[in-house]
Amino acid sequence: MGGKNKQRTKGNVRPSSSGRAAELLARDSGLLPCFVGFGSSTSHDLGYVPALHGSEDIDSLVDADFRLVLRKLSKRDTVTKLKAVQEFGIMCQEREAEVVKGVLPYWPRIYCKISVDHDRRVREATQQAFEQLILKVKRSLAPYLKSIMGHWLIAQCDTYPPAASAATVAFQAAFPLNKQAEALGFCKEEVLNILQDNLLKETPETLSDSQCVPEEERLAKYTRLVTSSFLALKKLLATLSQQDLDALAERLPHLAAQSKFWKYSRHKTPQIRGAFFEAVSALCDRTPKLVQAQASCVCPAVLLSIDDTDPVVLPPLWEAVLHVLSNIPDCWTHVNARKGVLPKLWLLLREGGKGLATILHPNLLPFISKLPKDITVPQLDFYCIFFTSIIQGLSSERAASSPSESAAIVCATMECLRFRVLQNASEDEDSRSVQRMLLVDQLLPLVDRAVGSVLLQHGPLFAQVTDMLVSWEKRAGLGSGPTDEDSAVSRDPIFRELVADFWEGLGRMCVYRVDQEEEREEALVGLATLLRVMQNPARPNWRKKTAKICFSDPGDSEGGPEGEEEGKGSIPADGHEGPSLLRSGHLEQLVCQLAELAMVHVTERDSERHLRFLSVLLASFPSHQLFRVLLEPGTEDFPEDGEQEAMMGLEGQGEHRAALARNPAVIFLFQKVVVWLKQDWREDTELLVNMIFSVLHCCGSREEKTIILNHITEMELRWGILLQIIQKACDDPVALEASVGWLKGPVLGEKLVGLARELCAVGLRGPRGSVPTHIHTHSWALISLVLSQQLNSEAVIGDVYVQKIIDQLHATLSDAKDLSDAGNMRPLVSFICDVASNFFSSMKGCLLLASAEELLLTLFQLCAQDQDVTRLSDSLLQKLRHACFTGVCSLVTHAEPKLKDGTFLHSVATWVRNQLLTPALTVKSLQVLVAAVQSLAESLVGAGQRGSHLLSQFMSHLTPSEEEWRRIREALPPQWVKSSLLSGRLRVTCSYPCMDVWKFRASTKLPAHLSTSALLGRILLTIMDSDGQQGADMKYTVSEVLFALQWCVETENSPAVMSDYCALLRDLNVTWEAFCKKGTTNCDVLETLLERSLKEGALWALTLANYIQSAEVSSANVQRLCGNVESFFPLTEASLSTVLVLCPSLPAKEKESLIALCVAALLNWQNGDQDLVQSGTANLAVLQHCLRTGATADAEVLLAVTATLMEWRNGKEDLFLFNSDLKKVSAGLLSLNVEMMRFLSWVTTHSPAVLRDTQWDMLLCSMLAWLETATENTAAFWNPWVQLFVCENCHLIVTLSKFFSSPPTGVADQLPSNLTTEWEEFFMEGIHTRLLPMLVKITEEFTDPDDPLFPFPVLRSAGEALCYMPVSLLTENKLPARFMADQRTNLPEQLQTLLNTLAPLLLFKARPVQLTVFQILNKVMPQLPEFDNDSDNAKCDEDDEEEPCLSPPAALMSILFDMEELLEGILGGVQVGEFAVVQPLSDEYCCILGYLLAWKLILTFFKASPSQLRVQYSLYLRKSRSLNKLLQHLFRLMPENPTLPGQVAEPGSKDTRTFFTESLDLSLHRSDWLEREVPHLACSVYYSALKDLPAMIRLWWNGQEKRVSSTVEKFTSKYVSGMLSSQEIASVQASTQSFESMTVKARSTTREVIATYSVDDIFIELVIQLPQNYPLGSISVESGRRVGVAVQQWRNWMLQLSTYLTHQNGSIMEGLALWKNNVDKRFEGVEDCMICFSVIHGSNYSLPKKACRTCKKKFHSACLYKWFTSSNKSTCPLCRDTFF
Repeated sequence: MGGKNKQRTKGNVRPSSSGRAAELLARDSGLLPCFVGFGSSTSHDLGYVPALHGSEDIDSLVDADFRLVLRKLSKRDTVTKLKAVQEFGIMCQEREAEVVKGVLPYWPRIYCKISVDHDRRVREATQQAFEQLILKVKRSLAPYLKSIMGHWLIAQCDTYPPAASAATVAFQAAFPLNKQAEALGFCKEEVLNILQDNLLKETPETLSDSQCVPEEERLAKYTRLVTSSFLALKKLLATLSQQDLDALAERLPHLAAQSKFWKYSRHKTPQIRGAFFEAVSALCDRTPKLVQAQASCVCPAVLLSIDDTDPVVLPPLWEAVLHVLSNIPDCWTHVNARKGVLPKLWLLLREGGKGLATILHPNLLPFISKLPKDITVPQLDFYCIFFTSIIQGLSSERAASSPSESAAIVCATMECLRFRVLQNASEDEDSRSVQRMLLVDQLLPLVDRAVGSVLLQHGPLFAQVTDMLVSWEKRAGLGSGPTDEDSAVSRDPIFRELVADFWEGLGRMCVYRVDQEEEREEALVGLATLLRVMQNPARPNWRKKTAKICFSDPGDSEGGPEGEEEGKGSIPADGHEGPSLLRSGHLEQLVCQLAELAMVHVTERDSERHLRFLSVLLASFPSHQLFRVLLEPGTEDFPEDGEQEAMMGLEGQGEHRAALARNPAVIFLFQKVVVWLKQDWREDTELLVNMIFSVLHCCGSREEKTIILNHITEMELRWGILLQIIQKACDDPVALEASVGWLKGPVLGEKLVGLARELCAVGLRGPRGSVPTHIHTHSWALISLVLSQQLNSEAVIGDVYVQKIIDQLHATLSDAKDLSDAGNMRPLVSFICDVASNFFSSMKGCLLLASAEELLLTLFQLCAQDQDVTRLSDSLLQKLRHACFTGVCSLVTHAEPKLKDGTFLHSVATWVRNQLLTPALTVKSLQVLVAAVQSLAESLVGAGQRGSHLLSQFMSHLTPSEEEWRRIREALPPQWVKSSLLSGRLRVTCSYPCMDVWKFRASTKLPAHLSTSALLGRILLTIMDSDGQQGADMKYTVSEVLFALQWCVETENSPAVMSDYCALLRDLNVTWEAFCKKGTTNCDVLETLLERSLKEGALWALTLANYIQSAEVSSANVQRLCGNVESFFPLTEASLSTVLVLCPSLPAKEKESLIALCVAALLNWQNGDQDLVQSGTANLAVLQHCLRTGATADAEVLLAVTATLMEWRNGKEDLFLFNSDLKKVSAGLLSLNVEMMRFLSWVTTHSPAVLRDTQWDMLLCSMLAWLETATENTAAFWNPWVQLFVCENCHLIVTLSKFFSSPPTGVADQLPSNLTTEWEEFFMEGIHTRLLPMLVKITEEFTDPDDPLFPFPVLRSAGEALCYMPVSLLTENKLPARFMADQRTNLPEQLQTLLNTLAPLLLFKARPVQLTVFQILNKVMPQLPEFDNDSDNAKCDEDDEEEPCLSPPAALMSILFDMEELLEGILGGVQVGEFAVVQPLSDEYCCILGYLLAWKLILTFFKASPSQLRVQYSLYLRKSRSLNKLLQHLFRLMPENPTLPGQVAEPGSKDTRTFFTESLDLSLHRSDWLEREVPHLACSVYYSALKDLPAMIRLWWNGQEKRVSSTVEKFTSKYVSGMLSSQEIASVQASTQSFESMTVKARSTTREVIATYSVDDIFIELVIQLPQNYPLGSISVESGRRVGVAVQQWRNWMLQLSTYLTHQNGSIMEGLALWKNNVDKRFEGVEDCMICFSVIHGSNYSLPKKACRTCKKKFHSACLYKWFTSSNKSTCPLCRDTFF
């Protein structure tokens, strides 16, 4: 067991010890340690789990997996135990019952241990696993129940609720509810033993090992175990039957007699104290005799802890207090109440229960009711202290901030006060004094305090006081009918006196409060609240009580009247209170007194506070008596002066007017309220409006109320007052009942119509109109209210007036829409939007009004038009949309919309259709229109099945008729033809338009067909999304939408407006994919497209082709639709286009039929009825299309067709367009020649063997003649058909060039003997002598590549053909001579002309021209250095002092200098190292492309140069600083991560493909790579520069600032250095160059090159090491073995080699060759130059020739030049004599 050096288990900080293990085992089990598998006791503890391979019989009972899991459960690690418990539960659930039963003997010990584990997750998982065990073994658990039950019960009381819940669930799974008490009774002795041990014996140290478990964890476990044990004791006592409790009569006293048990009442842990008091409560409840016997311990433990305010302890503590007071009559004999209990209670109450009033104070009433008289004497002092303390608790911080706390204190105060009043309801002096104290000193001050406190005003105090007064009045017999005179309860004089004293004291307090001028408004509000609650105590919303304490006295057989009022009284809905429960009349008298006093303050001092107080009183107590009190003396019957006139204005019948004239409330209204309403300075008019309704409450009939309100309406009052009256009526059902006649009447209706008219007139005048203030304050809110508010499913005002207002709003909005200065009417439009939105959203059935639908239509039109037209702001437009679609939702939700003439949906469809069919929409206006219609469609879809049906009808009204579709299709521009024609997807032989037609007009308007298709396409997708179905006519609409999409595809997003339109389609999801995925792949659409294609052809055929491909239509469906292919013949232009589309989907048999029909028609061309041009074109097109799609044809067939072409050549030569003016040739004739070229090209590629001498002659001569025709008609290249003619001619040339450069196997022998020679000697020259000048001529005639007429396809095709031009023809080209003045050159005239002609075209802003010129010049670049090598300029004269330098081709360099200035302007703002994104095919793109291609040519030229010239070229580049500029531009054009997209490998790994690892593809026809072409080309140029000019780049890198050099090094090291190093090493390994006396070896793994030089007895070994950042870093040269060489000479040679490798622009092999030559010369006797100490110069490779006349030493000319210029002397470096 040693292993002291082994890795310890995590958390085990001590070495293993067998002795300590035995000690712990003895401690845990209480027994001597025993070995594994053996027990040492006869108890139920069966010891350890048996070993895995034991031989005992008991081993067979435990499954091996269970043994392993049980052993894991004994581990200390929490995670291990948790996983083991979870695994145990799963195994119990999955294994057989018999297997699980084998675990039961060992489970009790493990369960008892881990059920009290410190980790709560382990405890919870243990109970869950135990449940699975119980469910599996069921009754087999019974023998082990007693050993488990104690810990099981403790687990059910775990302080971690999930664990306790899991244990309870397990217990319920084991025992039904009716068996649980029996189960506990069965194990009661064992359970009590465990609980007793836990409570009396255990300590933190005995529960856990102090050496292994931290103290904090030990204390936590002990606290949890004791707490759970107390709770388990409570649960045990509460569950056991009385019989079982009697059986424990001897055991429980032993527990209760222990002093440690009672010390838990003062334990420092709140959880333990709380659990202890719960256990005490259970003891008191279930074993009262035991508690009484232990009263001396119980009472001090409980009663002396009464000031414990811990939230955990207080609830069980007071429960225990009440149980002690109830079950121990002499409890106060064991404690000193006045010294030990009551002082603590008073302090606790004065502090408001310390934040626990909601828990503490409900116990006060039971507490004082249990107090004996000897504790409360003298009662006056006791209860004075009690109530003073409890009321003082309202001032505590917690009670002052918490409504619930203060409410609990108030409720407890009132309950205790009422209880004491009932207990002291006698006439003795002590009772009288207590009554006075309670009323005068406690209750009234409390009420007065509440009046001034906002918190108490909204509490339960006022209702409690009212409830108490009602009870007192009933006991006093006040306000009741005749009663039995002998009944003492009916007319109790004590309560009569209490009531009188209360109202007297309350009256004095209220009068004092009201009469105070400085009184705060909150106090008046509180006073009004008090009076209102007394009127109806059920009004406050604080009442949350679910139970009510009922006080009874012995004389009341029904339990007293206190509980009778609960639930009585209800709040009237209008806010006017119902009949008061107080019947004595004191309340009415007090209200009248206070109202009269408040009126005095209002009249004399204009007190706003008293006016508000008066308004509340009138609202709560509306009565004639109160209004009489408020009227001045002498005005009770008739008003005076102005009021008399007002009264005379009341219209109505005589009796109504008389009644109103006598009504004091009406008199008060016109005397006072109206006067106050007319005061403009008064802002708070809501209280006056409340007074109006209080007056109406006192009117007898509805007619009287209507007369009053009509009269108020006709007064010139502010609109806000009218608004408040209507709002009050809408909010209050009783007020509505009083004013319904007025609301529906004509007076209010006409008033509001006039208001709407005035508002609209003022709004239309805009800022020029003067707007009265009183109109804009509340006027629009008033209009919005009457239109939006709905009562009983009807409008607030009459329907006729709603109609008039809506008419006015619609007319105004229409006028605002048509006016030019609509921007100045934003406030008006905004107001109308708000009003309309509220009207539509709130008024059900509002759109049944015709004017409402017209208003909604106008809103929709404003929303569906561009802001440039409406000039509405974004916020205003948002309001319009909200109002509009709120109305739409209301229409489809509440109304029954139909699509009849004049309805909203029909009008919208008509208007939108007219907008679409008028080609005046821009992309932006179309987007707005589509968004509006789409929102409308979504609203209809949201209405369910009815909405979907409406949407289909709406769609039908939107869709144009067939004639309209045809008209807008024909209006589409014809430019779409060009793309499909040139790509060969379409054959069109119609007469082509003039030149101007092919130029796109710079218009922002969209064709009507495109606008209509976009909108209908979006709505179609919405319909398909909603129900997935299509209507019968939907297929035509879908076809038109697909037609428009195909038109967009063919136009290639040109002009710019089409790019925006296509982007809009993508945003709307109106795409091919969307329609193909939405279920439109049925045959209906396919049949429609086929029908249109056969009828019209052209773009319909292309649409059909795209549909077949996108929808993946099967060949079977295509063939089924086509039927017999003979039906397509004779071929027309439409049927030809259709056949070409369907051909790829036809089976081989049908294709053979087509070939047969076409060949027959061609062979019978002389007997045919059709035009030869049209027939020949169509049949040749179908024939070659079938051949290209996989059909086969016999050689005889091909030969026959070829013979037919020869017949045409011989008999109708005019068909071949030789020497023709293509401007005058028809499109049909051009198409015929194109088809002949395509057929001949196919035959050349696939069946050249069928051609004989005559056919070859015809083919080659026709090809050359066609080219001659093309070169003579370059001015006609704007014509797409001419472009097609030239492109197919060039394609035929490419096909022939490929064929003759590498003939197919076996074909070369079958060719005519002299055919290849003729091709190379005659036809090649004829082709390229015409093709190359044609390229130059095109660029001269078409100078603007942005012109839509520019012949890009011709240039691409011609460029591809020129790529096959041999170098010999380039060097002997027939271009017109072109030379530049002052241009120094060594090139022949033809080469110089070629460079001067083509080099400027690198700047031409057309990518095909640039790439073609690059491909041509790239062929001749390797030929140019030899002309400099033979020239005199390249030879170094003996007398030259300065190092010679040569310029690369001057034509290229001049172009390069011009491009450098352009690139500086383009990339100058981008820092080196940042990636500049270039838009493909832009002007900048073409400029950068030309610049990089020029450098690519220069690097090719440099690489082909010999070493001597390379030095001179590099010197020129260094002096011109062109290379420096190139490198700076490259690090702006190369991406930071040049990795090719779409790779799985990690960046930087060997498998990663980058722009450096992949070859550059400069294809003329490739367009999918354009965004990556410039970055890839930049990387290619950088790679070539590093490879061919390493020394110059190293020099540049060393001279850069730190940021740039760091960026360059990081990039180069990561992406380039590894490749270059590998290539350099590989080139050394693969080199065939041999050196005399020197061998070279390379090691790729270490990037080393080892050179060994040996001559006679001299042996030299050099090790060349490439750096990590090669070639930026210097190459290191290390010393190997050397024999026979002096140290100084050896160092010189190493320095020379290092210098050569560092400063020469070449490879390692070239550097070694130079070094070897230098060493060889040294051994031949040539002396070193004493300046560079080298024989051969490192740059120009010259020998030392300049000799000093004095010392006779020789020097290199270049070295001497540097010496003279740097020293400013002309002396010999060695002897210091003058050098001559």
